[in-house]
Amino acid sequence: MNNWGSSGIAAMIVLISIILVAIIATSVITGTTTDSSSDSSNLEDNVNQIVDETLDEICTYLQIKDQKGKYSKEDGSFMIQKIALLISPLVSQDIDVSQLTIQLNNKEAVKILNYEGNASKLSTSSLFEHSIWDKLDGENYAFITVTDMDNSLEDFSIINANSDNCYLIFKLPINMRMEKYDEMILTLFPSTGISRTTILKAPMPMNSVITFE
Repeated sequence: MNNWGSSGIAAMIVLISIILVAIIATSVITGTTTDSSSDSSNLEDNVNQIVDETLDEICTYLQIKDQKGKYSKEDGSFMIQKIALLISPLVSQDIDVSQLTIQLNNKEAVKILNYEGNASKLSTSSLFEHSIWDKLDGENYAFITVTDMDNSLEDFSIINANSDNCYLIFKLPINMRMEKYDEMILTLFPSTGISRTTILKAPMPMNSVITFE
């Protein structure tokens, strides 16, 4: 599903680029025969601006490469509280994650999580035992970086290379914790660009750390 989505968006980028370049070429040709050169130049500048804005919107896209959760026993039942999504940009481009919001929807309640500037390297820590989890309370989210060569996420809250990989982590609010077979609709809303929605389906708690279906 993720590979298909990435390929489809990449093809869309190429198609829109070709169409807009063709518009520019046509406009310049017709402009040189019917209008002044200054009018043609202005038209070309306007189309170029549209190209840039369109590509920025399309390219601001976060891929979800993996989605994991951890079961823990609460009042005799196994519940998922901790969730980690491995994300990366589709293409190399500055994405300001400080403006990213997460929407959780279990069909009974909707919750918005915000970023409070907490990011740290995975290093040798276990993903679900990292100390940064202590800063999460069901109202916010944080990042654990796996690959970030220029440290842009920790220093500037920026993901800027398609080689960047980080876990977006959060704790579910008490009233939204998941049991086996529960579903959660999760949507990532960047400040600009394309939102990303995935459905988390909790499998049976055969292991404490699980991969969502």
